Amino acid sequence: MAAKGTYLDNALLDHVLGGGDYSRPATVYVALYTSSPGPGGGGTECSGFSYARASVTNDGTNWDAASSGSKQNNADISFPTASGEGWGDVTHFGIWDNSTGGNLLYYGPLGSTKTINDGDTPKLLAYSLTITEA
Repeated sequence: MAAKGTYLDNALLDHVLGGGDYSRPATVYVALYTSSPGPGGGGTECSGFSYARASVTNDGTNWDAASSGSKQNNADISFPTASGEGWGDVTHFGIWDNSTGGNLLYYGPLGSTKTINDGDTPKLLAYSLTITEA
């Protein structure tokens, strides 16, 4: 189960209850972590050795329609091939509004830990990320 980042919590509260309107980003960026981020970010995001956040067009092709307070990725999310060294034991993901830096929208644990070795091309399979509103 994923949780919202503080930025998104505040943006949605303002949007619904008399603040500024929130506009969803046209593209979101999925990050991989070797330790859990928290509501404000943090954790240990993979870095180096060809790592980059995976860009995902933020539309109905890549994300299913919300149902019962949940949404899932409709398509595989692919990352670059680790080159030179591996990225370590990946345990968590984050969804950001920018390819570097930016605002953390959602974060959570992966279904299982995956060791990313040199030459591996990580992929989150369709329907493997579930975002649930509490």
